[in-house]
Amino acid sequence: MLRIAIIDADLIGRRKHRFPNLACMKLSGYYKAQGHKVMLKTDYEGLDEFDRIYLSKVFTDTQVPEGVLNLKNLEYGGTGFYYDKAPKLPDEIEHNMPDYHLYANWVQEKLDAGAKRNEYRFYLDYSIGFLTRGCFRKCQFCVNQNYDRVYTHSPVEEFMDPERKKVCLLDDNFFGNPDWEAMLQKLKDIGKPFQFRQGLDERLLDDRKCRALFSSRYDDTYAFAFDNLADAELVEKKIVLARKYTQAHLRFYCFCGFDREDVWDEIFWVNDIFGLLKRIEILMRYHCLPYVMRFNRYIESPFRGVYVSIARWANQPNMYKKQSLREFAEKNGRQSACYKYLEEFERQYPEAAYFYDLKFSNGDKTGGKKKQGEGY
Repeated sequence: MLRIAIIDADLIGRRKHRFPNLACMKLSGYYKAQGHKVMLKTDYEGLDEFDRIYLSKVFTDTQVPEGVLNLKNLEYGGTGFYYDKAPKLPDEIEHNMPDYHLYANWVQEKLDAGAKRNEYRFYLDYSIGFLTRGCFRKCQFCVNQNYDRVYTHSPVEEFMDPERKKVCLLDDNFFGNPDWEAMLQKLKDIGKPFQFRQGLDERLLDDRKCRALFSSRYDDTYAFAFDNLADAELVEKKIVLARKYTQAHLRFYCFCGFDREDVWDEIFWVNDIFGLLKRIEILMRYHCLPYVMRFNRYIESPFRGVYVSIARWANQPNMYKKQSLREFAEKNGRQSACYKYLEEFERQYPEAAYFYDLKFSNGDKTGGKKKQGEGY
């Protein structure tokens, strides 16, 4: 029997950790089934006591102590180390039931210390896995650069724990798979609430997909992506289509801070901020929720604080639904960094005033047209 340590580097190296590492759970499940002793290691001490150590991370900016990667008893992997060149798990591990108890002691410690259970719901309530893998979009900023199609990965039974009441799917572009309908019907037949954590590609929606999706027992908010203002006309068209089948709030991930032309000058940063504000305006018009996601180079922007302020407002639905961006800044106080960042940007670019005063409560969720800002 081997003594095996599993290290989730993001668990140790990041301030918040709200989602388990699936590769770690699969490694744990496989080796426990082989009769080995497996534990989740939450620090980097005493690693020489183990026969094998498996280290994984998702985020590239998670730090790992110097020298750890040189340990002879250690193997490491994940997008955090290799990005789009990350080696795959062996099939016998990849297609093994995850160990959903790997994080149990760590989660219990958090709960005993006063943490809210809902913050750890993905550790406690969800079966997690992929029905499909891959995407054909090849977005410059995305880790999925090595695929030309969406292929079937595993049946839901492969990773579904009957005792867990919900299912979380990590598919990259589910509707891009030709067998989407049969897989979605299977989820509906199982009867458990489910969600696509990575979001769905609204550009692929049609009446058939909308009928199937919006009649399902969906968990949480339907999530899509609106990453490029150039897609505005198509995105609006698909939102109008979706509104034939649901009046639920739809969430759209809004990626920003990434220069597709690789220039990164001030003109780019200004246009990018206005592009983000215009996308939020469109989403407001249809009573949709934005979720601002910033590429890590946004910290190089002379308007870094503007990005932070917009994200703080837009990513809190209770704030976003009730307050304009200007009202949000004023509630923070005129001496706050938020107010000062937005005020200075508006002083330099008065066109921002239109967007600062937009309110979700004034949107028209039926899709009726309202006056649009000219922007920058």
